[in-house]
Amino acid sequence: MTQSQVPVDSVKHAEATPEQPQPFRELGLKDDEYARIREILGRRPTDAELAMYSVMWSEHCSYKSSKVHLRYFGETTTEQMRSTMLAGIGENAGVVSVGDGWAVTFKVESHNHPSYVEPYQGAATGVGGIVRDIMAMGARPIAVGDPLRFGPLDADDTGRVLPGIVAGVGGYGNCLGLPNVAGEVVFDPSYAGNPLVNALCVGALKTEDLHLAFASGTGNKIILFGATTGLDGIGGVSVLASETFDSDSGGTGRKKLPSVQVGDPFTEKVLIECCLELFAAGLVVGIQDLGGAGLSCATSELASAGDGGMHVDLDAVPLRATGMTAAEILSSESQERMCAVVTPENVEAFLAVCRRWDTIATVIGEVTDGDRLVITSRGETVVDVPPRTVAHEGPVYTRPVARDDAKQDALNADSPETLPRPETPSELRAEILRMAAAPNLASRSWVTDQYDRYVRGNTVAAHGADSGVVQVDESTGRGIAVATDCNARFVALDPYVGAQLALAEAYRNVATSGAVPLAVTDCLNFGSPEDPHVMWQFEQAVRGLADGCAVLGTPVTGGNVSFYNQTGTTAILPTPVVGVLGVIDDVTTAVRSGFAGADGDAVVLLGTTAAEFGGSEWAHEVHGHLGGRPPAVDLEHERRLAQLLAAAAADRALTGSHDLSDGGLAQGLVEAALVGGRGARVDLAGVHEDSFTALFAESAGRVLVTVPADGAEAFLARAAEAGVPALRLGETGGDVLDLGDALGTLALDELRAAWEGTLPARFGAVSV
Repeated sequence: MTQSQVPVDSVKHAEATPEQPQPFRELGLKDDEYARIREILGRRPTDAELAMYSVMWSEHCSYKSSKVHLRYFGETTTEQMRSTMLAGIGENAGVVSVGDGWAVTFKVESHNHPSYVEPYQGAATGVGGIVRDIMAMGARPIAVGDPLRFGPLDADDTGRVLPGIVAGVGGYGNCLGLPNVAGEVVFDPSYAGNPLVNALCVGALKTEDLHLAFASGTGNKIILFGATTGLDGIGGVSVLASETFDSDSGGTGRKKLPSVQVGDPFTEKVLIECCLELFAAGLVVGIQDLGGAGLSCATSELASAGDGGMHVDLDAVPLRATGMTAAEILSSESQERMCAVVTPENVEAFLAVCRRWDTIATVIGEVTDGDRLVITSRGETVVDVPPRTVAHEGPVYTRPVARDDAKQDALNADSPETLPRPETPSELRAEILRMAAAPNLASRSWVTDQYDRYVRGNTVAAHGADSGVVQVDESTGRGIAVATDCNARFVALDPYVGAQLALAEAYRNVATSGAVPLAVTDCLNFGSPEDPHVMWQFEQAVRGLADGCAVLGTPVTGGNVSFYNQTGTTAILPTPVVGVLGVIDDVTTAVRSGFAGADGDAVVLLGTTAAEFGGSEWAHEVHGHLGGRPPAVDLEHERRLAQLLAAAAADRALTGSHDLSDGGLAQGLVEAALVGGRGARVDLAGVHEDSFTALFAESAGRVLVTVPADGAEAFLARAAEAGVPALRLGETGGDVLDLGDALGTLALDELRAAWEGTLPARFGAVSV
């Protein structure tokens, strides 16, 4: 029997065979979930319905373990915070107004597990998916970013996954012609076997061009356009396995394809331009990208968010594999596809635009008068469901939440205060060199040189700076700044405070450019939600982030939750990556990173330094230690600091700036000197009475800035008026980092050799 001769499991057949066994457990559904589906439908589901519910009720798509906690974001978002939001949580991406009729949309998502299985395609399709989320809002994508985390630098598996992941991020983004301007590369043993590949995209649009995902208007047509649909990607967001359908397919023995999708950036590049022309012509009522769960997601979400029902005919879907079943067509995650709702009178114009861009487009259905999603295949009805039960009314779990007191108390009690420290000047200088070469502090140019950072010509700052800065409006010079951050060790020590420290660092990194922080996105990477301690970490991190955003006035506009990041029973460090977007009225006032001005500029430290080493890079790198308490966080101080930086930048009072975080002041001085290309002479006496603490403590809320020598006193007075502690450390110039008579000097050439040598020594020369 051929595949096309296999009987269709229609609704009629399902009604007639109520006791037919179904592989719901193999598809990731629990017994009670399957029973609920039967209750909703009043019968057993068809194979196609079972496939839809299984992928849409998966953790990735339904957020069933996190919904009860994510509601806190809405509870803490004030009307003032909402005043600039045009779209928020629940949409494809958040959208905020940035002035002069412009809006910016941004979001970060995870593609962790696929990138471990197949590093290049996993990372590449992660970029492709987030770009389509931005396109679906009606925006032109203008920049991407990539927060990445790997196991130890010297681990064999890191050598396998990192080069492929970096190549996938760069290959897809470069082919799209999008500058990669932000991100991180972090190494930690907890990510061995479970790297984190988070993908960020930013888009720009005029406010009147905003599009949302809904199917409205009886008689409006559903058009699928972009790439054809194949067998690749089935099971990409759930445990949907093609073996299940093999066993029910009459013994046709279909070969199982990888669950990792295969990307085609050139098709997506054309799709971007096609979408923008469709938007400009006013031919789209609603639109949705096809990412996780494919047509199952697009059809059910469009119908659920609309004001009617929907009918879809799978026989009209362009396929690139023969004999695909209805379940396979609905579950395929083939890339570079979009679904649009179009009025009947605009269909031909829509198709004409697609033909002009050589983009396949097909009418596959229409909006109906009713409240059912009906899908047919080979003349039979294979899906007849209430769409909200698929897309928005899946299971909601209140998982057990319990702090593991013994584990957490032992972690917090293991203070780094007793760790041996360097004491003599020569030991301190050697420690600075060692830390400059540490995997988490060394130059990332081996990675970022594989990315095109300046394509399109609107990039003002990218990797090497604290935040990426991109011009949005050429006529006014208005632009945006974006940064992502998270020290997962801080989160492990205290999830509430650690999440706020991640927020504060990203907020501060945006502020160092001179931008005003405006909005937040997040990618919450955690272990198994079935572990009560993991759920305690998650709950605390969400509350910390939400409460922090309320203090700073920066709403969370959307994001992603990624659970089950663990190897066996060992979870990754809790890693709530926070992305902050800011607006800068004139990108020509953006502050360059490091000692970027002129010799003789005054070096000023903003903020105060305390003996805070819990979760620090020094404790991690030198001693392999994690314990104690994270640094204190003062969000009111962060807000004052950001206001000071933005105002000073607008007045062109700063010649350079650099956030202090991982590695403390020592690393900040090293990076500022090397990025700016000039040395400095500084006196650490006023930073802290202990030289080691002054150099390596990781107290939050600190920024290193440079100002013209003749403006130093005025800036110090300005900082005092703003309520921001400020200390003049010294001045820039020369080719050494001079730490004063007590500690001596380090040549920039020596520092550069240490800082730039680590990743090339591990992975070889960059091949692009």
